[in-house]
Amino acid sequence: MKKTLITLAVLAAATGVAQAQSSVVIYGTVDAGFVSERGGKAGTTNKIDSGVASASRLGFKGTEDLGSGLSALFVLESGFKVDSGSQDGDALFGRQAYVGLSSKTAGTVTLGRQYTPWYNTLSKVADPFAAGYAGSAKNLFPAGTTRTSNTVMYSSPNFSGFDADVSYSAANNGTESNVSSKIGRQMGASVGYANGPLNARLAYNNTSNDKQVGLTTTVAEAGSARNWLAAANYDFAVAKAYVAYGVNKGNNSSTRNNASAGDLFNIASTGGLTNDSTTALIGATVPVGPAGTVMASFIHVNDKNGASNADANQFAVGYSYALSKRTSTYASYAKISNKNNAGYTVGNNSNVGSGDQAFNVGVRHSF
Repeated sequence: MKKTLITLAVLAAATGVAQAQSSVVIYGTVDAGFVSERGGKAGTTNKIDSGVASASRLGFKGTEDLGSGLSALFVLESGFKVDSGSQDGDALFGRQAYVGLSSKTAGTVTLGRQYTPWYNTLSKVADPFAAGYAGSAKNLFPAGTTRTSNTVMYSSPNFSGFDADVSYSAANNGTESNVSSKIGRQMGASVGYANGPLNARLAYNNTSNDKQVGLTTTVAEAGSARNWLAAANYDFAVAKAYVAYGVNKGNNSSTRNNASAGDLFNIASTGGLTNDSTTALIGATVPVGPAGTVMASFIHVNDKNGASNADANQFAVGYSYALSKRTSTYASYAKISNKNNAGYTVGNNSNVGSGDQAFNVGVRHSF
């Protein structure tokens, strides 16, 4: 009996240690706002929208200390719509779903569905709107490089301010993956430097355009879409300045976020599917008082396809006020000038929008 009690005490102590070395956190964002869109075929559209500043989400993340500086980690993140309460997308954890190992000295390897190095550079370094609000850089920067499934990613440790990410996304497209490993494949990388007020990063993404021909094993080779992005921001204390420049080459390298722009305007769109373009951004955030922030940016798309020359400009301004560390209110406005029927629309973090201008006001709470 005494030995049994001692054994149980040892097991209980061991269990307590294991629990102390592991942690699981439930987190999320609930974001909703009033949105007014204008300039499209439908005229003025007023609605309550979900995920205006940041996509509404519910997530689970955890770590386990394995000893010797090594730990296991996982993230499962699901999107939902506040306006209707429905799930956002078909996949339960369509935003993020990965597991991995992290070493303090060797870096981190993760496997699953996750953000690309290119998109992390756009949203975290380049855009003063952080890819949200009416001024989201996603309105004009290329689509298709946000997240990838079947991905293995390596993130290096920080070396005196320098770090790097490398990702590879396998095809895994059913019968297509048995035809060619290049079909559906994406590869990406980024390298950055962050120290004091400076944060700079260079990113690259490559997406294969190869397709399976019918039900055969023949592959139609179509090259790849290649996207480069250089971005930096610098905090001057009185304001933080942002600058970014993207080069897009290859078929589908400049696809719009709104794939149906021809249905959104009364005229057929000529832009959005070019194989050679550049995108430039300048912007700033300015603190106002102890809790307010003004955001502004200007983005220019230079379509280098001589047949369409579908350029576009976007001007955006916004304001966010922090009611607490977790809750904020916001308002923003953006206007796009489409040249030669370029067809870009003003959306926000979660939606592509229906016209060439939009205003929104809302509230965001994180937990």
